[in-house]
Amino acid sequence: MTIGELFRNGTGHFKTITRHKAEVMKNCFRIGLYWQGLLHDLSKYTPEEFLTGVFYYQGNRSPNAAEKEVRGYSVAWLHHKGRNRHHYEYWIDYGPDRDGIKCTELMGNRMPLRYLLEMMCDRIAASKVYKGSEYTDAAPLQYFEASREIRSKAMHPVTKHQLRVLLRMLSERGEEETFAFARALLRREKKQKAEMRLAQARSFWRMPAKRAGRKPDRSVLRKRSSFASQNSGVDL
Repeated sequence: MTIGELFRNGTGHFKTITRHKAEVMKNCFRIGLYWQGLLHDLSKYTPEEFLTGVFYYQGNRSPNAAEKEVRGYSVAWLHHKGRNRHHYEYWIDYGPDRDGIKCTELMGNRMPLRYLLEMMCDRIAASKVYKGSEYTDAAPLQYFEASREIRSKAMHPVTKHQLRVLLRMLSERGEEETFAFARALLRREKKQKAEMRLAQARSFWRMPAKRAGRKPDRSVLRKRSSFASQNSGVDL
């Protein structure tokens, strides 16, 4: 590979990953994940990952896939998945021990909501970057349904169901409603965590509980029922 080819590959790869990062950041900002949007995929600019993009640059797909075809594995991907929590592969570990018996099987753990939603934003952005003008809101769901992930046990079944529900909502109702739903989910989780911390504090200090105040509007959250209830019944 000549110096000219390396320069062209490096320039093309830099533009691709930067455009992708900008798309993810825009999506994350729309649902309220500002810090995750800013930090998303920064490891792609490290030598361990960027050089793979230079030597195996494709333009229409991930260079990690090309590296894997040549070497049998991808150094860049192994580095990337261990540092980015929005990939379900980050959450793979041995299962918990039962009755003193050591678990010897690797399994996917359930992803926290904020990283699940970042994964959704990541998949939408990747589809937009690689499909270009052919992108539709159905593209991320089509890719997911056709992938080996849908049949793999590496992704936790609850995470798999939640991702499918979100991508189906995107396909059928569009970005505006899907992102509004994601914002509502994050608000609900934040409220639940605050209530839990308050309950723990009251329990510690034995504080009397306040009277229940005005209940928040849950109209946006109710929209999930037509999607989640039709599937396995696992609540988002």
